[in-house]
Order: sequence, then structure tokens, then C-alpha cells
Amino acid sequence: MELSIQAAVLCVVAALLAVVVRRGSPESALLLTLGAAAVVLLSLAGSLEALMEFLGRLVEESGLSRELFVPLYKTVGIALVVKLGGSLCRDAGESALSSVVETAGAVCALIAALPLLQAVLSLLMELMR
Repeated sequence: MELSIQAAVLCVVAALLAVVVRRGSPESALLLTLGAAAVVLLSLAGSLEALMEFLGRLVEESGLSRELFVPLYKTVGIALVVKLGGSLCRDAGESALSSVVETAGAVCALIAALPLLQAVLSLLMELMR
């Protein structure tokens, strides 16, 4: 919870500064926003280690194949990247590019989830026999 409060405060301060700077230099405002995002993401690195450790334990203890979890992880990663990329494009005033990023992300998520969909189809085909 503490980390989320710090991230929120940093982002609000950066957003307020970006509003002030944007009048004189829109490029500097965008760089300020990117810098704040990078600091927040880097501060999450330690927490991600704990999460990855838990997810590894979950795979081991569930008895399910590791290959079933990989598409899930990829899809979540794609969603996070697309959310951030789309927001940055919108902040830069490029809503069309934001839509392209989101569409590409949806296609990539479907492609990443394809092994899961194939496993479900195989299971259904076996049940129907």
C-alpha cells in the first residue's frame, strides 16, 4: 500500500509540473511524464520479484503444466505495456496512435493466448469422443 501511495503522489506531482511546463515546451512535459513513469516502474522491480516467486510456487504446487501459465503471463504483460503505451500516446495528443497500440495489443494478446485456446479445443475434442 505504501508503494501505491508513493507512486500516486509522484505521478500527481509530475502531472502538475507537466501542466505548467507544457505551455512553454510540450516536449519537456512529455519527457517529465516519461521520467516519472520510469521511476515508478523501477521502484516496482523489488515487488515484482516477490510476485514472480509466488507465481513460480503456484505453478509448482498446482501440478499443472508450466506451459499453461506462460500464455497467461504474456497476456498480462501485453496488457500492461499496451495500457502504458496507449496512455502515453494520448498524453502526447496522438489518440489515433493510441488506438493503434490498443488494437495491436488485443491481437498480440490473442496470439499469446493461442496455446491455451488450442489446449481447450483439444480437451473439448477428447470429451466429445
